[in-house]
Amino acid sequence: MTAFNVVRFKVKPGSEAQFVEHHRMARPGFKGFLGGSLIKTGDQTFCFVGEWRNFDSIVNARPQMVSMLDGMREMLEDLGSGLGVTDPVSGSAVVKLASPKPKAKKRPAKARRAAKRSKGKRVKAKRGAKKR
Repeated sequence: MTAFNVVRFKVKPGSEAQFVEHHRMARPGFKGFLGGSLIKTGDQTFCFVGEWRNFDSIVNARPQMVSMLDGMREMLEDLGSGLGVTDPVSGSAVVKLASPKPKAKKRPAKARRAAKRSKGKRVKAKRGAKKR
């Protein structure tokens, strides 16, 4: 079953652009990593949400994730309460919410094309007459 990890950060004043760029340039090669998003949650605060093939993939990638974190520690503030510079949580998905189905769009009525007329004389067609 799909799993997710979420990490909360507080960035030091003046380091936000560098922190965002660090994530933008990251190309993690973690086995089982399906992708993720960095979310700005407030002034100097961010969360990263990662999606994984399964929970074991997260466990196996922890040493690589710590190494990645080491490259940005100087940009982060201690969160207090003994947390250090990150507040991580992770787990397996237990419910997946489906996105709403888009409403069917009404097609606009087709515009009628004007009948083609020859450049010469106008000829009235008789009812029941064959066209040439």
